[in-house]
Amino acid sequence: MTSTPFVARARDGAVVSLDYGLASTMLALGSVPRAIAALRNWPEWVVEPSMPPDVVDVGTTSEINLEVLTSLRPSLILSTPFLAALDEKLSRIAPVETFTVYAENGDALDRSYAETLRLGAMLGRQREAEAFLSRADATFGQLRERVKSLSAPPVAVINFIDQRHARIYGGPGLYGGAMRRIGLENAWKGEASYWGFQTIGLEQLAELGEEAHLVVVSPLLPPDVLTRLSESPLWTSLPFVRRQRISVVPGVLMFGMVQEALRFSTLMVDVLETAA
Repeated sequence: MTSTPFVARARDGAVVSLDYGLASTMLALGSVPRAIAALRNWPEWVVEPSMPPDVVDVGTTSEINLEVLTSLRPSLILSTPFLAALDEKLSRIAPVETFTVYAENGDALDRSYAETLRLGAMLGRQREAEAFLSRADATFGQLRERVKSLSAPPVAVINFIDQRHARIYGGPGLYGGAMRRIGLENAWKGEASYWGFQTIGLEQLAELGEEAHLVVVSPLLPPDVLTRLSESPLWTSLPFVRRQRISVVPGVLMFGMVQEALRFSTLMVDVLETAA
């Protein structure tokens, strides 16, 4: 349990986030981080919301610039269990708080709600956190009604790795949780890790039902992958290809929190309405 003096320091001082999802959540609560890790990749992987221009880049999570971090004199560093190896060094600079969203035996979206409330309390923005989650619930509800009116088909969501492999999303991850929240049936019935995806060969997409709609999340790797696949007999034989049930949506941080789940859900419903 965080003490009241610590909450005050976190609210009034410089907060550094080493995780994109936590940084995005800070912005949703009206709090701007003093610095984040891997700032230059934010526009590619998070896309929205944009990061204010005066936020400092403290390097990648594999190579934090401790000198820059120290110079910022942060009051609080936000981290995750996957960066625990850095805790000893970081704790010499400022208190480190670990937030767990992706882990065994739990749903990433449910955990995102709980950790948003904890972060809000830590930043002295508990009311803002409650209001944000209330708005999120309302938006998910509206999207669920739009899905109902569509009689939407089962949907499979992938990222291409190359011309032969993809990550397909489901299970307890953020995309899977968002789909369940808005009432979209996931066409992928296979397993997925707690990160919310499984790496598959493209031939496994043949396991999707006849009615499935495929949604590809950008960035496309390689960029011309769909053009190249159009020459593949395997690909062109798949039901969703033959029926032209393929949509591409802009990038959404797959390891994010509530903001990213909202963005993903909105993009999904938008493309399904367009396809309908």
